[in-house]
Amino acid sequence: MKKLIFTITNDCTFDQRMIRICTSLARAGYAVELVGRKEKNSIPLKEQPFRQKRLNCFFRKGKSFYIEYNLRLFFYLLFRKADLVCAIDLDTILPVLMATKLKGSKRVYDAHELFCEMKEIATRPGIYKFWKRIERISVPRFDHNYTVNTPIADEFRKMYGKQFEVIRNMPVLRPLTIPEKKEKYILYQGAVNEGRSFETLIPAMKMVDAQLLICGNGNFMEQAIQLTKEHGLEEKIIFLGKLVPEELSSITHNAWAGVTLFDKEGISNYFSLANRFSDYFHSGLPQLCVDYPVYREINNQYQIAVLIHDLEPDTIAKGLNTLLNDEQLYKELQENCLKARTQLNWQEEEKKLISFYSNIF
Repeated sequence: MKKLIFTITNDCTFDQRMIRICTSLARAGYAVELVGRKEKNSIPLKEQPFRQKRLNCFFRKGKSFYIEYNLRLFFYLLFRKADLVCAIDLDTILPVLMATKLKGSKRVYDAHELFCEMKEIATRPGIYKFWKRIERISVPRFDHNYTVNTPIADEFRKMYGKQFEVIRNMPVLRPLTIPEKKEKYILYQGAVNEGRSFETLIPAMKMVDAQLLICGNGNFMEQAIQLTKEHGLEEKIIFLGKLVPEELSSITHNAWAGVTLFDKEGISNYFSLANRFSDYFHSGLPQLCVDYPVYREINNQYQIAVLIHDLEPDTIAKGLNTLLNDEQLYKELQENCLKARTQLNWQEEEKKLISFYSNIF
């Protein structure tokens, strides 16, 4: 049985994408381990068909955290037997590269995004230079790579001449019963980070007759809460923080509409395929979404969202009010969500994943 280790910088409990990947590979006959970090408010790990390990760190954020975590991860990998180690995004790539070179084991790079082109990195020259140097040192030394969509794969090929397979992050197709929705609330789920357009989404809610529930945490959380207070929207915008998958699923199923918004600063946002986008339509949930290439391509095929061309508060409010008040359009989008989920799902993407790892060995 081949042993695979996957490395992340967040808590294993909340990473639905990695839970799917590790579960699929464990059921395909691999011995799988997911290594993450233990956070201050981490809850006990839920039993999974794969091993989970959380590393303890003294530092919680910033440069000190990344240095400490990478050192701890390197020494953990150095003394842990594995046939293959997979770095998830750029923030774990160096310890994976060094440990696999020393031990002569195989390595994989899983790029969920164009890490250096995220807004919080691309708009800070010093930080961008630091991470770009790591990318240039590391990515060319990985012969086995995959990412979440074709535009990102194309960018990596242009930059480094490396082939990236495309394995989209889609939810597992499960039976769905859409509940009766007595309350029309809007949902944002995912990282509350820079570049997610909270600066315009929050004031837009002044013009929308519904609550906005925000499920997640991140580097823009304090600013988002402050913006909510400044606009007097404490009763309309509710911050629920990070939720375990089961709790989040219930809230998603009962929502009226979802929100997938990204700034254009940093091409990672422009070429993204956010987890929330597919989570919404898998729950039969129409959504307001930016008109960027990957979302446009899927929406042209399935018509599951209202796309907007700019991120001004008036435009966001108009789109959300359309979802709240245009009953015929809403019903059409909802029915299209139910069709799309039967074709865009993890059961289909899982086949590519298993084939990818099978071909390595």
